[in-house]
Amino acid sequence: MFPLTITTVTKQLFSDDVTSVTLPGAEGELTVLKNHVPLITTLVKGTITVRGKGDNRTFPVTGGLLEVSRAGAVVLV
Repeated sequence: MFPLTITTVTKQLFSDDVTSVTLPGAEGELTVLKNHVPLITTLVKGTITVRGKGDNRTFPVTGGLLEVSRAGAVVLV
């Protein structure tokens, strides 16, 4: 598990430990797991799928940014 935050400029949409997150990256769909290599990339229109403590959640997006670091992942939409 790793910490994931999904936020807009005005409010936080999600913040919790997750097993994985799948996102619509500019170069194609990508999945982030625990200990993923650090990266920053843009997102395109699509759906973010969050897998965590026994459930899945989805968030539609029209674009955004993803930052993955040793501290976790942050998505700005």
